[in-house]
Amino acid sequence: MPVVFANILQPLIDPLHEVLLFFHGLVDSWGLAIILLTISVRLVLLPLTLKQVKSMQRLQLLAPELRRIQAKYRNDKQRQQQEMMRFYQENRVNPLASCFPLLFQLPFFIALYYMLQSDLRLDICGQDAVACASASAADFAKAGSTPGAESFLFIPDLTGRATGAVLIVLILLYVGSQIASGLLSTASMDRNQRMIMLALPIVFVAFIINFPAGLMVYWITTNFWTIVQQLIVRKTVGLPNRNAALATAGAPGGAAALARGSGSGGGRAKAGKVSGGKGNGSAAPRTETPVRSTGGPPPSARRRKKRSGRRR
Repeated sequence: MPVVFANILQPLIDPLHEVLLFFHGLVDSWGLAIILLTISVRLVLLPLTLKQVKSMQRLQLLAPELRRIQAKYRNDKQRQQQEMMRFYQENRVNPLASCFPLLFQLPFFIALYYMLQSDLRLDICGQDAVACASASAADFAKAGSTPGAESFLFIPDLTGRATGAVLIVLILLYVGSQIASGLLSTASMDRNQRMIMLALPIVFVAFIINFPAGLMVYWITTNFWTIVQQLIVRKTVGLPNRNAALATAGAPGGAAALARGSGSGGGRAKAGKVSGGKGNGSAAPRTETPVRSTGGPPPSARRRKKRSGRRR
């Protein structure tokens, strides 16, 4: 990564370095310190994540209405985009909300990368920092770890690139946890978006093999955090009511009112559906009342009339 990123993120790198040193002083393990730092970052981003979850649930409720707009203006892409943007604004939904937690994590990810390359390498290796940097896979195989390096579980050096079987295990853990968290996080996305999100971990493998092992520990930990978080959110908040969304798809504005959660809007959507009107729900009361009030005599009167005719 370019050094310019390190200069830009230095105000973030310094406090993160101090937090990491604090956690190391508590647990006396750099691997556990990285895991605790990851949990701390996710806790800081938790309010934003919960907001994103609610936004995605509302977006799922609006999905039938969005598909109707896409079908209506399928031959006019410019008008389609304009109508969809207007629809998002009216319903206070941001279609990019699911990307925000990931984007906010990137500065922490890059900062940790530079910490593992410089500051943290000096903290871990001390006077043997040069030996840590120049160690090869053969050195690990002979000694089990580089002199002065910090091992964690099956990882011989958190500041260096993983190789061999260690790298394979880390890649499997990363890809598996990323796909699992993606399946839970993209439950409200359409099929194409889900396929893209699930394919990204495989694409990223080409890049992460060059990262320090400690950075892979960070990313695997954040994936497991996401899995647990999504399971808890599903159990406490629940999934959006897809049946309610499908029921209001036929009435323009019905799904929007349902997503907004306004009582009057929901009433208009139901009225529009009962009356069979294809316009907006506000016209429904004018058609619903006459249908119920007009017509022939009560069924019992008609039956009596027919019986009297047959007697004649």
